[in-house]
Amino acid sequence: MHTIEPFFNWRHLYTAEDDPQSPFHGTAHSELEFTHAVYDHVIHPQWDDFGSSTLYLKALYADYEEQFAVIEFIGEWNDLLHNDIMYLKRDVLEPMMAEGISKFILIGGNVLNFHAGEEDYYAEWFDEVMDAGGWIALVNFLPHVLEDLQAAGLDQYMALGGKLDHLEWRRLHPDDLLARVDDLVTKWLG
Repeated sequence: MHTIEPFFNWRHLYTAEDDPQSPFHGTAHSELEFTHAVYDHVIHPQWDDFGSSTLYLKALYADYEEQFAVIEFIGEWNDLLHNDIMYLKRDVLEPMMAEGISKFILIGGNVLNFHAGEEDYYAEWFDEVMDAGGWIALVNFLPHVLEDLQAAGLDQYMALGGKLDHLEWRRLHPDDLLARVDDLVTKWLG
């Protein structure tokens, strides 16, 4: 897992560590020292820690004018044992929403497992973004992870599945990704 880097082709457009509005502003990353792990597997040092012991992320892009962010994840999303959604909501999403972000594109091709807990934070997050005219979309999550999310009833809060599962987002400019996801989510909401 240590060779899996966060997507880096948009770094000329945006870096969270250089964005004063980002919860990761000022974060320093080593290219040589591996400090984070998912269980006994070290991960690439470019991934950001937000309080979970099994899930890490990278804010790939944020546009405050268009009010959207793209966040990539790696690891195990475990709400049951670690309450990952609480840390994510309180320490990452709420600061972003305070800066005007209301549309969240979550990239999950490197999320290995999902374990459901309470859905309160998802419902709260959904209500907050909907009140601001936004949404939450999951892109390219693995099929078994999507099944677990759906079994937990979380698909009522987040757009997932269908064409979002096969979106070739890496080939797109962030604005084009927003346009495609917005079109799919609008149909999901509609």
